[in-house]
Amino acid sequence: MAQALSERTIALVKATVPALEAHGLDIVREMYSRMFQNPEIRDLFNQSHHGDTGSQPRALTGAILAYANNIDNLGALGAAVERIAQKHVGLQILPDHYPHVGNALLGAIGHVLGDAATEEILNAWGEAYWFLANILITREAAIYDDLAAAKGGWNGWRAFEIIEVRPESSVITSFILKPKDGGPILRHRPGQYLTFWLDIPGHAPIKRNYSISNAPNDETYRISVKREDQGLASGWLHDQARVGTILKVGAPAGDFFLSDTPERPVVLLSGGVGLTPMVSMLETIVASHPEVQVHYVHGARDAEAHAMGVHIHNLVAAHPKAQKTVFYEVANNAEHSDYDQIGMISGQWVASQTPIAEAEYYLCGPRPFLRALVSDLKAAGVSSDRIHYEFFGPADEILAA
Repeated sequence: MAQALSERTIALVKATVPALEAHGLDIVREMYSRMFQNPEIRDLFNQSHHGDTGSQPRALTGAILAYANNIDNLGALGAAVERIAQKHVGLQILPDHYPHVGNALLGAIGHVLGDAATEEILNAWGEAYWFLANILITREAAIYDDLAAAKGGWNGWRAFEIIEVRPESSVITSFILKPKDGGPILRHRPGQYLTFWLDIPGHAPIKRNYSISNAPNDETYRISVKREDQGLASGWLHDQARVGTILKVGAPAGDFFLSDTPERPVVLLSGGVGLTPMVSMLETIVASHPEVQVHYVHGARDAEAHAMGVHIHNLVAAHPKAQKTVFYEVANNAEHSDYDQIGMISGQWVASQTPIAEAEYYLCGPRPFLRALVSDLKAAGVSSDRIHYEFFGPADEILAA
């Protein structure tokens, strides 16, 4: 149990909120610059999310501000702490990494704020940092222990072989993975992701998260990867990964997953490659929960970009209480299309066509998609505890309102 923060520390940290609002992004960028001087720390991060236009510095700035604003009410940050701990476990972050981050943060505060960063202010932020760090270290240790003890579980990086490569659309390809050691795998919770350590020739090692797109089983995982413009990892997987390729994989992680015992109707809302965790959930409901009403709602650009359409059609047909609705932005290939609506999924449509008063809503897709639909669901009276979402990329606070 972390020792409680002193009242003086709480007051000093809250007093720095205006300075963080004005200079927080500069502090975070300076912090990352200092951290990345250490290759071991640098390689823990997705470099595409950094730089002047990167999203991770903005996300961390928002998280630091949220911590400072709520330092006297840390219960409000419980969900964020769990999300961070799950991400850290996927990346194999260990207690030894935390001093590097703390030193970089305090150094950056001092560098950016100059004389305003008094010794008392820096000491307060040091205490506040280690208070949160110890909470995370404790939670992460428990997750590591649970993974190591579970049937098929593991810590660190496990070698998996690609046993099948399956094109799903013009931009999405699935890779079926089986452990090289021949042992069982951990049965993930539908919605969780795997973290990959990729050794790409000519580049430093990189780490990426990909949602598991199949229901839990004891033998294989499936990931379904979209080729991203300028995407180093996705481009390499699409162009170079073949049957027989060996990948280093971390155990399943993530705090976005289907309830083990769903008691309400379930609505699965996805856009683009955001369908990947939803397919895992839908497969699970079809296989294990015939009594649960489920509505699968997906938006794709067009028929060519629509992944797993036939598979979803067959899943829905096999479940007595399942429905699906597919939206295409453009119906440019009607002969091979499987859509029900033209246009974008709207909150108004969701409110009128799904059991808004009782359903659990699971969402995954691009940020504008999530921002609009989460806001619309709340406006329609759906309580926050019935709205669950996942997005690809660094976490931020854009959906907190």
